[in-house]
Amino acid sequence: MTQEFLGLSVAPADTAFGLMAEFEADTHANKVSLVAGAYRDENGHPWILPSVRKAKEHLRDTTHEYLGIAGSPAFLRLAKDLIFGPIAARLKNNAASIQTVSGTGANHLAASFLARHLRPKRVFIPSPTWINHHSIWAMAGVAVVEYPYYSPTTKSVDIVGMLNALDQAEPNDVVVLQACAHNPTGVDLSRPQWAQIAEVVWQKQLFAVFDSAYQGFATGHVDSDAWAVRHFTECVLAWENHPGLCVAQSFSKNFGLYGERVGALHLVIPQILSAQGARGSLMAIARAEYSNPPRFGASLVETVLADPGLRAQWEADLHTMSFRIRTMRRKLRQRLEAATQLDWAHVETQIGMFSYTGLTPEHVTRLRERYHIYLLPSGRISVCGLNEGNVEYVAHAMADVMKS
Repeated sequence: MTQEFLGLSVAPADTAFGLMAEFEADTHANKVSLVAGAYRDENGHPWILPSVRKAKEHLRDTTHEYLGIAGSPAFLRLAKDLIFGPIAARLKNNAASIQTVSGTGANHLAASFLARHLRPKRVFIPSPTWINHHSIWAMAGVAVVEYPYYSPTTKSVDIVGMLNALDQAEPNDVVVLQACAHNPTGVDLSRPQWAQIAEVVWQKQLFAVFDSAYQGFATGHVDSDAWAVRHFTECVLAWENHPGLCVAQSFSKNFGLYGERVGALHLVIPQILSAQGARGSLMAIARAEYSNPPRFGASLVETVLADPGLRAQWEADLHTMSFRIRTMRRKLRQRLEAATQLDWAHVETQIGMFSYTGLTPEHVTRLRERYHIYLLPSGRISVCGLNEGNVEYVAHAMADVMKS
């Protein structure tokens, strides 16, 4: 009889990747995947952004030498300018930036750094949220507490529950916030609600970690999607006795560079303090984990953002993606309301790549078994998987499984 090495149990398969594998093996002619968090065009194919395609032509003779531990200085300057906008010019000695292995790496680096040096008692994470938030902070050894984020009743942010939960936090506790296009709900806080959260963060002396994975992809406007980050940064710069904030920045979605793993982590602290020591500590963690960040994807982002023509093309590409997603939301809502005689306004008012439909795990199972439509058990769909050719089919199937 065999035993598992070191008594380790076999971990369950990742739900999303398991469903994607099942979808690939499915031979049904009308199968539809609404699982993957990756943009697809009207024909259901991966889309290389025209701005990125043009940038590749500039990099045909690029070097493959190591970057420094902190990454490309030019890339980091452009990434900082993108997320902080006009405030970036004021972030000198009191900000530290380091290139990371996409947004996941940025979140992980933030958790490792803060667990060692800030030593929070707890980290407050939205419920629901991206699954890796739980794993990353649990691996860092920080107790995870969920705060209410989404109300199934109102299909909007549970701001009262969120504020009440954060009121229980202690100084130096961490709160994880998604900057825009909340995953998985597609529901974002309003600007007045962001201001309320900022006030609690100040009063309770909490450290905010922003996860920014969809800047420009959510609304098609990079400045609008960065409003919350910039508002909190202004506050930190004005607050003298406050621990600061981090921004975990990903370029996977808004540049379509899913496999290139391009990201950055920015630490901002009050102006009376210096971040140079923190930058050295971040580099020491990065050195031990992966030594040097990937070069090619960062070079693509750097090339696009540094060239005015490519930058303009990229912003047009963002509009193309966000507009198609909004169009699919509207058409799905219209067809669902016609088929069910129910109100599906939330599908259209949600924002970004994902939609929290309200379907139950039983509905999801019947969709997969009866119609070969794949989505997560939570009822979250990736709107990118919808197109003119399948939105009617998906709406009919959803209406049918709900009736039955």
